Amino acid sequence: MISVSNVTMRYGSKLLFEDVSVTFTTGRRYGLTGPNGAGKSTFMKVLTGEIDAQKGNVVRPKKIGVLKQNQYEFDAYRVIDTVIMGNKGLWAALEERERIYEKPELTDEDGSRLGELEGIVGDEDGYEAEANAAVLLQGLDIPDEVHERKMSELQGGQKVRVLLAQALFGNPQALLLDEPTNYLDLDSIHWLENFLNRYNGTVITISHDRHFLNSVCTHIADIDYETIITYTGGYDDMVLQKTQVRSRIESQNEQREKKIAQLNDFIARFSAGTRSSQVNSRKKEVERLATTELARSNIQRPYIRFDMLRPSGKHLLEIEDVNKSYTQPDGKTEHVINNFSSAVMRGDKIVLIGRNGQGKTTLLKALLANAGLDESDTSDIDSGVVKWGHEAQIGYFAQDHKGSIQLGMTAADWLHQFDPQATKEDIRGILGQMLFRGEEGNKKTDALSGGEAARLLFCKLMLQKPNVLVLDEPTNHLDLESINALNQALQKYEGTVFLVTHDQDLIEEVGTRIWHFEGGPTDFHITDHKGPYEEYQQQLALAAR
Repeated sequence: MISVSNVTMRYGSKLLFEDVSVTFTTGRRYGLTGPNGAGKSTFMKVLTGEIDAQKGNVVRPKKIGVLKQNQYEFDAYRVIDTVIMGNKGLWAALEERERIYEKPELTDEDGSRLGELEGIVGDEDGYEAEANAAVLLQGLDIPDEVHERKMSELQGGQKVRVLLAQALFGNPQALLLDEPTNYLDLDSIHWLENFLNRYNGTVITISHDRHFLNSVCTHIADIDYETIITYTGGYDDMVLQKTQVRSRIESQNEQREKKIAQLNDFIARFSAGTRSSQVNSRKKEVERLATTELARSNIQRPYIRFDMLRPSGKHLLEIEDVNKSYTQPDGKTEHVINNFSSAVMRGDKIVLIGRNGQGKTTLLKALLANAGLDESDTSDIDSGVVKWGHEAQIGYFAQDHKGSIQLGMTAADWLHQFDPQATKEDIRGILGQMLFRGEEGNKKTDALSGGEAARLLFCKLMLQKPNVLVLDEPTNHLDLESINALNQALQKYEGTVFLVTHDQDLIEEVGTRIWHFEGGPTDFHITDHKGPYEEYQQQLALAAR
């Protein structure tokens, strides 16, 4: 159990939350929600003890698992050791035991201490530590051959998964996880959901994945109105309850205001007359009915709408026997796309799914290169044919989207270059739709956060009005409100979509067709299912029987 009493936090002059008291009960799984800037990560750091609350106190169990945010903190250690470090008591005992054994001669005191340390190692399941750590790593798609490597040799996405395994290791009494699904593919997300649903301690997680929150959470702790309110159920349950409570309070206030207006009218008419007792009675009634002032919600909802200047031809894209390979540092050749053929029709909404590193981004870049799109990170195919149809106009959202935005400009000037004929009002209007309001359009591109950079790229796509959208992990760095707006915009879009995402709601609600990347490293292949994800899952289930 984690208990928070009268906690207040400010960021500069901005009040994030005030006098918050909340208990996170053992056995419950809490989603910590709220828009970007609401204070979710700040509150999580208060819970972990990384920072102190400006007011109030936190009571936490001795053994908590925390998802570390610094990817480089453990670069000098083996992957397997990094996971075991999640149990601080066990790791300290193992290190001290190792130091004693390295001595040329052992004293009686050393022998006595070794006995104590062996007791700690036994109590903490230290003799099975490497095997237990390996199980966690395998579940998060970190293969056995990587376990003995140094963390410095891993890519960023792999490091995040190792740090997640570290947080889960050693049977902690509580898990505090800030964005645990970042860099996880769909299979790893499902594994994590199953793990957390079996876990008996307290879970508090920040996530912008609606499906994950609905699948895992028994409660939602929502940061809004400068406080934290706990709701029962998943994210969708919270939204419904929150809307109902807000509507009821607003309706009650409206009725009070009408009543107060009637009373004030009576007071104004008869205050100078003989009905003083009735006037005084009305004044007391006005004081009693004084309208409760509602704190302002800090939720901001962007408006995304993708239009087309003109439609493409009916036959949008032909792919014939496409191959793409890479030469690894050890000289081995890895074929990530093998003889892939497909025909894409206008209006198809294709979702590319599969494990990380299986070629999804590689295929998108190859398609873009053969479309003649001027993007710095496109790469051509080794062999085969990629033929785009008549009038195909492509809008691209790169996975490294911040790298797509030129530095040293204002957001408005950067956007304007994609349609020099657009008026300043046009540019200001599109920026406003994506929450760049007032002077925020003059913000320098160098200073944009990840979420702001993503929203600016959506501004570009709305301005360009392409008939093909190629989106590679567009939900990274977006809050839930923005992801929901993107989901609705893609469902309404009449053009063709190629979408790489691990967000299951997007996969299920947007996709009309699935390209499933499977196999590796020598048997990569792509299954082309002409139908939605739910239908594809049913087919896989039938085939597995």
